[in-house]
Amino acid sequence: MVKGISRQVIVVRQPDARLFEQAIFLLRDRVPGVTDEELLRQAGEAADGYLRRNAENEEKPRRFRWSAVAFTLLGAAATGVAWLLSVLL
Repeated sequence: MVKGISRQVIVVRQPDARLFEQAIFLLRDRVPGVTDEELLRQAGEAADGYLRRNAENEEKPRRFRWSAVAFTLLGAAATGVAWLLSVLL
């Protein structure tokens, strides 16, 4: 929570509220030469980019990661062999 500081914000509302209703961008201090239209355009592009990335991830089914299973089994086997060697020797 920010207290005692006033900040400028841009609120971008999306017509497709599947992922979010609105995006709130906190603006830095004014940069010379950047117009309000440019700020709005960049905020809209950032929100659209977020939607595109997450819509792609949402449509793809999660792949089962065999590498994680293989490394887990190899680690367990190595631990078991090390334990057996320490007990037998």
